[in-house]
Amino acid sequence: MTGIDWLIVLLLNGSVMIFGLFLARGKHTSQDWFLGHRSLAWWAIGLSMFATNVDNADLVSLTGTTYREGLHIIMVHTLGSLLGACFAAFYLVPAMARAGQFTNAEYLENRFGPTLRILSALIQIQYRSSMLGLMIWSLFLLLTGLLGLADSTAWMLIIAIVALAGLYTSLGGLKSVVMTDALQGLILFAAVVTVFSAVWQATGGWSQMLSRLDGISLAEGRTAASLARMREYHGDQGQTSAWVVALGWIIIGLGYWSVNHTQTMRLSGARSLWDMKMAAIFGVAVSMPIMVGCASIGLFAKALYPDFETPDNLYPYLADQYLGAGLKGLVVAGIVAAAVSTFDSMSSSLSALFTRDIYARFLNSQRDDAHYVRISQLATAAILISGFAYIPFIRTKETMLQAFLTLIPVFVTPLCGLYLVGVFTSAHRKSGVIGILAGASYGMIALLDREIVDIVWLPAWFTGRWVALLWSFAFTILAAFVTTAVLGKYDRDLPADSTSGWLRESSESLPALPLHPFDRPPAWWLRPETLAGLLIVVTLYILWTFFW
Repeated sequence: MTGIDWLIVLLLNGSVMIFGLFLARGKHTSQDWFLGHRSLAWWAIGLSMFATNVDNADLVSLTGTTYREGLHIIMVHTLGSLLGACFAAFYLVPAMARAGQFTNAEYLENRFGPTLRILSALIQIQYRSSMLGLMIWSLFLLLTGLLGLADSTAWMLIIAIVALAGLYTSLGGLKSVVMTDALQGLILFAAVVTVFSAVWQATGGWSQMLSRLDGISLAEGRTAASLARMREYHGDQGQTSAWVVALGWIIIGLGYWSVNHTQTMRLSGARSLWDMKMAAIFGVAVSMPIMVGCASIGLFAKALYPDFETPDNLYPYLADQYLGAGLKGLVVAGIVAAAVSTFDSMSSSLSALFTRDIYARFLNSQRDDAHYVRISQLATAAILISGFAYIPFIRTKETMLQAFLTLIPVFVTPLCGLYLVGVFTSAHRKSGVIGILAGASYGMIALLDREIVDIVWLPAWFTGRWVALLWSFAFTILAAFVTTAVLGKYDRDLPADSTSGWLRESSESLPALPLHPFDRPPAWWLRPETLAGLLIVVTLYILWTFFW
C-alpha cells in the first residue's frame, strides 16, 4: 500500500462516515430512529440492501468456498435471494406495515402469540451477531493478508472501524444507515469489479480459465472444470444430490430475507408499497452479478493457484498480487465499506429487536419515547461488541461458510418456515410454538450428530449439513399443519394479543403507507410484480443455461 492508496481509503470511507454523522444530527423520535419516518425512496433502500447483502465476509468466503467446492453457492445469491426478497417485500413487510408493526418479531406475536416474539428476537440476535463475528474475522484476514498489517495493528484498526460505525448508527438510526450504505454500496461495487477484472485478465478470460481448470485433476476422476457447474457438487462426502444443495440454498435465501430484520427493517422504512417492492427488486438485481462475480473469482484463483492451502485468504492474496498503486486503495476502501455497511445495518436492526421486542415488551413498557431511543443507542454498542465473542468458534472451522452453515438449521430455518406458514395459511396460533419446537429439536439433534458426537443410528441422509436444512424446514411446517388439523384453523378476525404503553403509542403514531408515490398508478411495465416475474424468468434461464 502506497500513500496514494491510503489517501483513497481515507477519503472515500472517511467522507461517508462524516456524512453519516451529518445525517445523525438533531433529536430523533422512535419513528425516525427505527423506520426513518417511512420516508425512504426505493433506490436508497435498494443500494443499502445491496451493500448489506454483499459484506466483507462474502468477499472472503465466496472466493474460498468456490475454490474448494465450486459455484453451487451462487444459488443462494441469485434465485434464493430473489425469491426471499419478493416474499419479504410483497407479502411479509406489507402485512407488518398494515398492522403498524416495527419489527418482524412483532409480526410473529400478532400471528402466533408473545412466545414467538421473544424467541424470534433472541434467535435473530444470536444468528446475526454470529454473522458480525464472521465480518470481523474476514476483515482481520483481509487487513493482514492484503495490507500485511501486524495482528495487533489490524485489531486496533478493526476496533476503530466498529466504533465509528456504531457512533453514527446509534445517533442517526435507520436513515443514517440507509444513506451511508447506499454510498458504501457504490464503493463496494467498484472494488469487486476491479478485482474481478484483474484476475480475468491474468487468466485470459472465462474460456481460458475453463481450459486451465480442465487440466487440473480432482478426486474421483473429475477435473477442476467441474467446479464451474453447480450440478457437480454433491456435498462434503459426495453423496448429496445437487438438487438438495440447491433447495438448501433457496431455504437459506428465504430465511435471510424474512428472519433477518436487517433487511425487513429497511423495507419497513419505505415511503410507499411501490418503493418497498421496487427496493427489494433493485437491491437483488444489483447484488446478483456482483455475487456471481465474487464467486467466480474463486474459479480464476483455482486456475492460477491449484494448490492454495488457505482458501479464505485468497481474496486479499489476489488483490495484493494483481493490483497496483491506487487500485489496491480502491479495493481496501471497498472492503472497509462492506464491513461498515454490515456493522451499521446489523447493529441498528438488532438493537431495534432488543428494544421493542424484549425490553419494552417484557421488561419496561411505560417510559417515554426518548428513553427507548436511548436504550436502542446503548444496545447498538453492546451488539457490536458481542460480535467479537464468536471469533474463537469461527477460527476452528476450515472455512467461514462452514461456521455459518453449522448454526442455521437449528433455529433460523424453523423461523423461516413459520413466516411462510403465518403469511400463506390459516394455521392455528398455537402451531407457531409447536412448529418451532419441532424444527429446533431436530436441528439440535442433527447438530449434535454432526459436530459433537456421532449418533451411529442416525444416517447421514437425515443429519447431514445440507439435508438438515430441508428436514428442519419440513418438521416445522409439518408440526404446524398437524397442530392446525387437531385444534382448527386460525380465525384472522379475532383480536391479536394486545400491547400497551409505548409500544402501542408508537405503532398508532405511524403514518399510513400509500400504495405508490405518484399522482396516478404506474404503467404496467413499472409495476414491481411485472419486473419481479421477468427477473425470476431471466435468473432461471441463466442459471440453467450457463451454470447448472
